[in-house]
Amino acid sequence: MLQQFNRTHTFMETFVFIFSFSALGILYAMNTIPEFQEPYVILEIGVAVLVIVFLFYFLITRVYFSTCLQYNTLTMHHSYQGEPYLGTPYAIMMCYWDGIAHFIMYLVMISRITDRKAYRTIGLFWAGSLCANMSVFISGIVAGKYGSEIRPAFWLNFLFLLMPVWGAVTLFTRPKDRPLIGGYNAQHAQSMKLIWRPLDLILVVLLFGAIAFTILRGLVALDSPLEACSLYLRHYEPYLKDPVGYPRVMMLHLFFYGLPLLGAFVYGLLKPGCTWMTDWTIFFAGAMTQCQWAHIGASLHPRTASPFRIPGDAFWMVLAANLLYAVTPLLVAMRVYSNPYFFLKIAPFPGSNILSGLCS
Repeated sequence: MLQQFNRTHTFMETFVFIFSFSALGILYAMNTIPEFQEPYVILEIGVAVLVIVFLFYFLITRVYFSTCLQYNTLTMHHSYQGEPYLGTPYAIMMCYWDGIAHFIMYLVMISRITDRKAYRTIGLFWAGSLCANMSVFISGIVAGKYGSEIRPAFWLNFLFLLMPVWGAVTLFTRPKDRPLIGGYNAQHAQSMKLIWRPLDLILVVLLFGAIAFTILRGLVALDSPLEACSLYLRHYEPYLKDPVGYPRVMMLHLFFYGLPLLGAFVYGLLKPGCTWMTDWTIFFAGAMTQCQWAHIGASLHPRTASPFRIPGDAFWMVLAANLLYAVTPLLVAMRVYSNPYFFLKIAPFPGSNILSGLCS
């Protein structure tokens, strides 16, 4: 029985891997056959791909198919004639992320699901990454210079946005894989002040730096008249005003949604017992990693007009700031996941209620 299960499992993983590369054949056909480049034909093919992928992964996993629907994003993001905004540097970097990072995440999740192993951590990272990916992509299309060139295939992007939202809600609401209550180790970790936790102290400093960076770029996106915003836009990141709209929308996303989370993480590193840190740090790390990948890559891409590229004399400073900004949430998530005792509730010791009653 066990041997049969192992053979079936190996066959399923191999078949999933081979099936995933069908995207390349579909993509090639749609880029070389003129009849497949009509907007409504693209829409019909997109719907067909969604249905096939849905049925395929639903039959394989029978557990959680929402993590498997979006691996084929490049099949949908195919031709500039169907979706002209895909020729922008941001969309190109987004497709690279879809085709490489998300593809690997899908294979890992499928493997863990078929092995009946936990996939909450990778699932939350994927959900955060794809939520950020699609929310900025859709908003940037509407708010940028391509807002007047909406094609039928554009509406399929909302399905790709709903899937990670559904996946995130499902993962956030199901019981956690790890215990939420700790004993002596948790009590010892939570008794230490921040000054005696040098790693947490460094992370708090980095988070405050990320908060300041988020505020600055958010104000630039909001056209603040402050001199500091004008200087930063002119001498450091003129890409924030690229008319394609993606960088502006991303900065507003981070300003209104990322900023409160960064502040919450500072609180979570100072206040013991914040059990929500284990999930939200992973989710936000996925979102920030995707955002910064697309933002950095697009600002350096040769298709970005020269007036909007990083000035040469500030290149390394801007690149280092953006990389540190991307790495900070990852470091926080790794710290919380690797040593979670500070973020657990402390279990009451036997007889504590009796003793407290006697003392009172």
